[in-house]
Amino acid sequence: MSIEVNPYILLEGQAREAITFYQESLGARLLFIQTAGEVPQQPDAPKTAAEQALIAHSVLRIGDSTVFVADLEPGQTLRKGNAINICISTEDAGTSEQLFSALKADGEVEIELGPAYFSPAYGMLTDKYGVTFQIFTKRPR
Repeated sequence: MSIEVNPYILLEGQAREAITFYQESLGARLLFIQTAGEVPQQPDAPKTAAEQALIAHSVLRIGDSTVFVADLEPGQTLRKGNAINICISTEDAGTSEQLFSALKADGEVEIELGPAYFSPAYGMLTDKYGVTFQIFTKRPR
């Protein structure tokens, strides 16, 4: 049996903007994107043009990992929290610094990137979309 677990980022109308941000800051590749207007519609509940422009589903490839990003359906509410976050592991502190610096733009640093007993460069931040990232640098072998 094969199981794959992917982080799924849900936003309130900011998915398209976040996708661009992750492409620029993390080098993400957009593999798939579908708007709410491209999915089968319910005739008894027509969507406005703004609702049709929302992202129903997207797939990003960041390094060797896959991340999903979408907007919430109209009427759904976002419950923000950090119970689930994304940990990005790198091989060197320079790469970690580059990613950390890009993601912290207009975000909030929780742990400044620096040496820790378990990593030569570790930090934690919440980006401008409310997504919490841990940046972890592996120790050289």
